[in-house]
Amino acid sequence: MKIQILHLLEGAEQASGLTVIIDVFRAFTLEAYLFSQGAEKIYPVAALDQAFAMKQAHPEYLLFGERQGIKVEGCDYGNSPSSVESLSFAHRTMIHSTSAGTQGIMRAVRAREILTGSFVNAKATAEYIRQRNPEIVSLVAMGLAGEKDTEEDVLCAEYLRSLLVSDPIPDIDEQLLNLRYQEGKKFFRPEEQYRFPEGDFWMCIKRDIFDFVIRCEKEGNILINRAVFFDQ
Repeated sequence: MKIQILHLLEGAEQASGLTVIIDVFRAFTLEAYLFSQGAEKIYPVAALDQAFAMKQAHPEYLLFGERQGIKVEGCDYGNSPSSVESLSFAHRTMIHSTSAGTQGIMRAVRAREILTGSFVNAKATAEYIRQRNPEIVSLVAMGLAGEKDTEEDVLCAEYLRSLLVSDPIPDIDEQLLNLRYQEGKKFFRPEEQYRFPEGDFWMCIKRDIFDFVIRCEKEGNILINRAVFFDQ
């Protein structure tokens, strides 16, 4: 198994084999929580006009949309897991459009299989990959808007690689906490709470709390994310 760590939108375009598109703050952390709260499926959509068109065609779907960290006007929700943590989404279908994570899925056209990546289900993701035993694994750290590396996505890629090669990162929990002084510091600024609430940070740095992977599949010409449970 060859493991490569790639970066940003360019990395998503280069990714091959089994590909993990990583967005810790916050797209794919949010999706993991949504599935844990009962969501049935999530449509990842890059373009907002497409997202709104899907919502118009299916008003029963819930639309999650974010740009520059802010909930897009007209969407049901933004990209904040803490804003919806008390809600039930049993059997609901979502549409999800964000600045980085969903963009990366759309760019990964060379991938044989696509998973999403975050800390909350990293161990399950690594175990799934081991069971699949692909020739190539591409771990894509999407960073800020897919244009600038961020510490949390790179750390998640390194953590996934460490799990895959059974080479533990001894201070992983300390490094997770230290994210609050790096890219995560925005979650602690009083003036930023309207778009980056502190609660999101603590939910995003939890690791290995869910026993499913999020796999991107094709439904006709449309991509769809589903939670996949498997024997570990």
